[in-house]
Amino acid sequence: MTFLLQARRASTPVNVGGVLLGGGAPIVVQSMTNTDTADIEATVKQVAELARAGSELVRITVDRDEAAKAVPRIHEKLLKRGITVPLVGDFHYIGHTLLTDNPDCAKALAKYRINPGNVGFKAKKDKQFGAIIEQAMTYQKPVRIGVNWGSLDQDLLTHLMDLNAKLAQPKPARGVMHEAIVQSALLSAQLAEGMGLGADRIVISAKVSAVQDLIAVYALLAARCTYALHLGLTEAGMGSKGIVASTAGMGILLQQGIGDTIRVSLTPEPGGDRTTEVKVAQEILQTMGLRAFMPIVAACPGCGRTTSTVFQELARDVQFMIRDRMPEWKQNYPGVEGLTFAVMGCIVNGPGESKHADIGISLPGTGEQPAAPVFIDGKKAMTLRGANIAADFKDIVEGYIEKRFGAGRAAARPDEVLPGS
Repeated sequence: MTFLLQARRASTPVNVGGVLLGGGAPIVVQSMTNTDTADIEATVKQVAELARAGSELVRITVDRDEAAKAVPRIHEKLLKRGITVPLVGDFHYIGHTLLTDNPDCAKALAKYRINPGNVGFKAKKDKQFGAIIEQAMTYQKPVRIGVNWGSLDQDLLTHLMDLNAKLAQPKPARGVMHEAIVQSALLSAQLAEGMGLGADRIVISAKVSAVQDLIAVYALLAARCTYALHLGLTEAGMGSKGIVASTAGMGILLQQGIGDTIRVSLTPEPGGDRTTEVKVAQEILQTMGLRAFMPIVAACPGCGRTTSTVFQELARDVQFMIRDRMPEWKQNYPGVEGLTFAVMGCIVNGPGESKHADIGISLPGTGEQPAAPVFIDGKKAMTLRGANIAADFKDIVEGYIEKRFGAGRAAARPDEVLPGS
């Protein structure tokens, strides 16, 4: 983990409502609601769910006057619930008007997101972009300049294509498109700086939906600027496809030290849980050793030695338990997110893997004795038997965390959690 953190590119830090992006700060996880922002109760509910899941910034759509007027009320209701996650306003086409006409909205948001491809067209483009930047300076808000290849500035792309066609050896069209995306972001950022918005209030993103394009575009951006970078594969897709594509693309860039904040843009199942994208983003960062959000559970995949489903059920239950308990654990037990658990299914790797974890259990495989040794801090602490192994092990986990991280940690060693069987 250390060498990855040290290798990260030096970017200008940006303060977004108390959350620091770039400048060596931990990589920030963010998400976006899919509610109608004008529906205040639904939006408050979903923002609260995303914040509880671990989203450190939440973006909301501000697409019309009703939505803009709802923003300060949403912010107020969240604060009354004790939810302080910064809100980012997503503006397209009429953002300049919405911010100017709704100063309470402009104040309540922690950051504005502008897409230079649709902030305005022809002669209106710079004027309307400038109006948003003026609001950002008035209220001292940072801005994300978010280019998306689905709404790329066609005038810029056409200009670069024409220049490319005149070269003795023209570059592939895809390479020209990459350059257009990068130039759109950097020219817009330079325009904002020219108006007086500091680099410490500018974040850049360049969203594409193909992994190799994502890697190519962000490599160019990272080489040509020190703005904080928001990383994400847009329209990643649904289910395993979206998870794999996002992980593949962002994993390579994060390994190179590129990216200060990330979002996994998953299409949820109809009526599905929006918080899945937050969990996936956390797992990407934690798996790469860049951040720790919750204890990791190592569990064997199962084989012919593990025909029983007991270890699978226990691994699932422990994972669910961690997700459910983490908000309280994180508040009461600082450091708990760095724990490792092991739930193993037979004698082949079970004891060894369990010894490597902070706390682990090796369940009996097919034909093995009906006993489950529990290992704490590398030593066998007890053996569980009977029909209540799962419940007993979860109780042991709770006791271990309390003893190690709670008020009594100075008076008791972890191996004193429970007496051996």
